[in-house]
Amino acid sequence: MVIKVFLASSSGSTAIKKKQQDVLGFLEALKVDYAPLDIACNEDNRMWMRENVPVEKKPTNGIPLPPQIFNEESYCGDYETFFDAKEDNAVYAFLGLPPPPGSKEAKEAYLLENGPVENGTIVNGTDDAEDEENLEAEEENIDDDTLKREVPMEECNGDEHTEEVEAEVGGETGEEAAEEKVAEEKEAVEDTEESLENTKAPVKEEEAQEEAEDEEAKGEDDQPVSEEEEAPEEEEEEVTEEAEQEEEDE
Repeated sequence: MVIKVFLASSSGSTAIKKKQQDVLGFLEALKVDYAPLDIACNEDNRMWMRENVPVEKKPTNGIPLPPQIFNEESYCGDYETFFDAKEDNAVYAFLGLPPPPGSKEAKEAYLLENGPVENGTIVNGTDDAEDEENLEAEEENIDDDTLKREVPMEECNGDEHTEEVEAEVGGETGEEAAEEKVAEEKEAVEDTEESLENTKAPVKEEEAQEEAEDEEAKGEDDQPVSEEEEAPEEEEEEVTEEAEQEEEDE
């Protein structure tokens, strides 16, 4: 069976060219034998394609656009249906070809026809070797999950948890620092008041001493003059009078 791909080699549409390249490239990757049939240079190919595309698959204007895919005389589909089959991993079914042994599509087709086999070469869509690999992978996943449960929360959370802890400790430290600062300020105020009081005490003592000295001085001024102090003054007056008398006599 040969897959026929109808295309236009001289199409002026970039979208059509890209679609044709996608189909041919994927068929080559799958190593599927195909025959490209150009409708731009061959009128017979153009007419055959238009006549054999089902009516329900034609656009509203009735003229199907390339690429169109056939398996011999059987219509497979256009680019959109080909793309959907590729996404569903069902290209061989789309082309009407048996999938190659060992391919994922072959295993899925086998399961659809026969169902899971408990003691055969295929179990849940995989052979024994792949089943063992899947089992080992599951065991590794279980071990990883166990390790994750055993790892402390600090290690699981990593830097994020460390930042949270630091934030909490930082908050507590900030509060303690604020309290210490308040206590230091209060202590400084008390020391300042005490130093002011100590400074005022000597000043008051000095003022009291000065007042006492002033009172003593006033008391001495108020005391009466003694006779000894008045005697020299009287003698001076007598001497003065004698001198005046002598002058008069002369």
